[in-house]
Amino acid sequence: MIRKTFFHFPAILLLCSALFFTTAVQTNFAAETSKPILADVQTGTVTIKRIGRMSFAPNGVLLIADIGSGAVIAIETGDAGPVSKLKSRVNDVDKKIATALGVSTTDLSIADMAVSPESGMIYVSAIRKTDNTSAIITFDANGKLTIMDLTDTRFVRVPLPVGEGSQIRAISGVEYTDGRVLAAGQSNEEFSSKIFSLPLPLTHGKSGDAFSTETYHVAHGRWETRAPIQSFIPYNEGGQDYVVGSFACTPIAKFKVTDIAKDSKIKGTSVVELGSGNRPIDMFTYEKDGKQWLITNTDRFHHEKRPLGPSQYWGVRIDMSYLSSSKINADAARRDVSKQTGPAGIEVVEALFYVRHVAKLNNREMVVLRDNKGAMDLEVKELP
Repeated sequence: MIRKTFFHFPAILLLCSALFFTTAVQTNFAAETSKPILADVQTGTVTIKRIGRMSFAPNGVLLIADIGSGAVIAIETGDAGPVSKLKSRVNDVDKKIATALGVSTTDLSIADMAVSPESGMIYVSAIRKTDNTSAIITFDANGKLTIMDLTDTRFVRVPLPVGEGSQIRAISGVEYTDGRVLAAGQSNEEFSSKIFSLPLPLTHGKSGDAFSTETYHVAHGRWETRAPIQSFIPYNEGGQDYVVGSFACTPIAKFKVTDIAKDSKIKGTSVVELGSGNRPIDMFTYEKDGKQWLITNTDRFHHEKRPLGPSQYWGVRIDMSYLSSSKINADAARRDVSKQTGPAGIEVVEALFYVRHVAKLNNREMVVLRDNKGAMDLEVKELP
């Protein structure tokens, strides 16, 4: 029997994106599970006004961006493993979710996908457009669909910090890292692109600090402060915290967030340009053959002008050593948009053609939600 709980929020704002990152390994959840993640935990029904991106912190804590209330919600899912990955492809995921929500696929929007690194359970956030209602759906190893019942839930809600008279227009990512949770978004201020730092443990009702960002946009040839971050990952390198993320037309940059003063501006360093006309969607890093790689999947929204492969949805992997390059900003490395590979260490990933969302399962595999001739399929694929 499917358990149903829905959350009301306005239609999701479509955004441009921006790319930021660093050269270290992602936080090891196994080493962090002894640290407290949440404090002043509430029990009851979770209300989400307008759901956004999702990701996982240790101990099965699901982080959710609530754009409608300008907050991050952290939920104790109890999803602790052991890992049991999806056994076989699930066809027509969108139709199955739509049926469970009582609508057709034309009245359904899939907002995001996350995978629990501790159990392999797949989480999908979906929107019923007929009444702006949202739900969080899980798929287990057998492909069984369940709509989460959040009427009796342990959670905390953390408001994002904004200046007097300001408001959050979008929250485009939320990620756990050692010592803090980072969120990215956009406000209505002059320097509108923001990174938010929320200290651990996440405490119900307690906020954190906000930083404005400025990035050199390689394709545009200028510094920009308004392009909203769409997708990002936190990193720690040499004891220093950084952010990796993405914005349209795809410069890749790194932002140091350790020891930044409250309300200050962070100036990024662009190191790679993936090509104009692209909007990154998801990203993660993995290790293979002693190297660190970044994966990002992309919506080539001007695909008719820049043909590459069979789909406007494609993906690329990038050697993380580019982050330490001395060639930055206007001199940053540029992907050869006419070829599958080039320069060295930057290559198109064929397994990401048609993929609308992708999430890391482990250093060998990823979970993809793929557009299959208008329907959405869910499957596990090998990493390149």
